[in-house]
Amino acid sequence: MTQNKKPNFLLIITDQHRADHVGCYGHPVIKTPHIDTIAARGRMFEKFYVACAICQPNRSTLMTGRMPSLHGVKHNGVPLDRRFNTFVDLMRVQGYKTALIGKSHLMNMTSNQARYGKPEPENTKKPVPSNFQLAVPVDHENSYYDQEHPKNWGEKSNFEVELPFYGFNHVDLQTGHADGVGGDYNRWLETKYPNSQSLKGPENTLTHDYTAAQAWRTAIPEELYPTSYITEKSIEYLEGHVKEGEGKPFFMMMSYPDPHHPFTPPGKYWNMYKPEEMSLPDSFFTNTAPPLNVAWAHQRREDGNQITNSQGLFAAADEQEVREVMALTCGMITMIDDSIGKVVKKLEEFGISENTVIIFTSDHGDLLGDHQLILKGPIHYNGLIRVPFIWADTPDRAEPGTSDALSGTIDIAQTILDRANFEPYYGIQGRSLLPEINGSEDQGPGSVLIEQEDQREYFGLKAPIRLRTLVTNRYRLTIYHGNDWGELYDLQSDPSEINNLWDDPQYTLTKLELLETLSRQQMALTDFGPLPTKLA
Repeated sequence: MTQNKKPNFLLIITDQHRADHVGCYGHPVIKTPHIDTIAARGRMFEKFYVACAICQPNRSTLMTGRMPSLHGVKHNGVPLDRRFNTFVDLMRVQGYKTALIGKSHLMNMTSNQARYGKPEPENTKKPVPSNFQLAVPVDHENSYYDQEHPKNWGEKSNFEVELPFYGFNHVDLQTGHADGVGGDYNRWLETKYPNSQSLKGPENTLTHDYTAAQAWRTAIPEELYPTSYITEKSIEYLEGHVKEGEGKPFFMMMSYPDPHHPFTPPGKYWNMYKPEEMSLPDSFFTNTAPPLNVAWAHQRREDGNQITNSQGLFAAADEQEVREVMALTCGMITMIDDSIGKVVKKLEEFGISENTVIIFTSDHGDLLGDHQLILKGPIHYNGLIRVPFIWADTPDRAEPGTSDALSGTIDIAQTILDRANFEPYYGIQGRSLLPEINGSEDQGPGSVLIEQEDQREYFGLKAPIRLRTLVTNRYRLTIYHGNDWGELYDLQSDPSEINNLWDDPQYTLTKLELLETLSRQQMALTDFGPLPTKLA
C-alpha cells in the first residue's frame, strides 16, 4: 500500500499569478480544467498569503521555511546565501531525488546595477578595512552566485549549474520571463530552431492590434515556448525515474516563468480570451480618494512621468489596457494548465500517480487593474499578496475540500517535511498544514505577516522602502517605515480595499489592537537560533 512508501512530491509553482485567476478560485472566464481537477481531489486554501510580494524573497522563504528578515533576501537583487539550509537539501540528503525544472530565481538573473549601497564614508574618519565592511559578512561577490546570470548562458556556452543547487541534484534552468527566457531553455530552443533569437522580443513580434505596455505577439511557436520546455523536460525526468525502477522517491519542482509580464502567450493562447470578456475590479472605478502611495502612481500617469517598461508597478492608461493585460494573462495561465495536464497524465501512465502528492501555488500575484494599477510593487492589495495553494494528497489520504485557515508560503516547507515524516532543521518557521489538509477546521494562528523592502524609489520615498503588513480574517493593516500614514481595511465589509480606515477615529482602537498583533507576530517570527551552548 502507498502509505508504507515515502511519497513522491510534485510542486508546481507559477510566477506572478493571483489566486482569483484560476477556475476553481472563481474566475468567471478562465479555463483551467487540470488545476481544477487537482483541486477537486485535494484541499484548496482560500486565505493563503505570501511572505513577501516579490519573487526572490518569497521563493527564498519557500525554500528555507523562514521569513525574509531571517534568510536575508529582503528584496530582489539579493541572492540566497548558500550557507542557509533548504528543505529540498534536507530531503536530498535523506534519500529523495530532487529536481528543478524551470525558474529558480534564488540568484540574480540580470546585470542591472543595484539602486542603493552603503552610505558614503566620512572623509575625516579612517576607512574601515575590507573584511569589516559589513556587520554580517557575506560572500555574494563570489562567482558561485552568478549561476543564473545571463553572462553564463551566451551563445555556444557550455556552462552547467553547480549541483546540488540549493538541494536540487537535477536542474533544467530557466531565467527571465515571457518569450525572453534564457538558461538551459536557450540551448534547447536553439537546437530546435537555429538562430532562435530571431523569434524573441517585441522587435520580432507578429502582427497584432494590442496597445498595452509590455504586450507583444511572440513569434515563438507554442511547441517551443518556455512553458512547453517545462512540459518536455518534466516528462523526460519522470521517464528516467520510472526506468530506474523502484528506489528513491522524488521531489520535483515545476516552476513556470509565466504568467509574469511581459504578456506574450504564443499561438492560439494569444487570442484565446477577448479583452471585452474581462471584468474590471470595483476599485478601478471608485471615486474614493486613494492612499498616498496609489495617488502618487496616478499622478505620475497624469504627468506623463511613469515608467511602463520595467518590473515596477504603474497606473494603467485606460480600461482597455487592463482588459488586454487580463486577457493575455488568462491565455498564459491556460497554456500552463494544459502543460500541467500533460504531466499529470504521464504520472498516471507511468503508474506513479497513486504515490505522488501534487501541490500548486505561485510566488506572488499581480495588481491587474486593482485601483488602476498593473504589475507589482510595495502596495499590498489582496490581488498581490494572496495566491492559490492546492494540496492534492495521495488517494489513500486525500480529504477533498477547502480551508479558510490563514496560512502562507512560509508553511510550505514544514508541511512537505511533515508529510515525508522528516524532522525539520532547527530554526525553520511556519507550521505544518497537514491538520487542515486532513480536514481540520482549525483557523491557524489567526494572522499572517508579510515583509517587504524595495530597491526602487516609490511614493517619493528613498530606497530601501520598507513595509510590513498584517492580514487577519477581517482586516489588512500596512505600515511604512519612516511614515506616519498607513493602510487599514475591513476585508469583510470592503473586500475591494477601497475605504482606508487608518485615520478614521472609529477604528482607532482596532488599529492599536492590530499594531499590537503585528508586533507580537514579529516577535514570534524572530530567529530562535543560534542555540545556547551553556547557561551563561
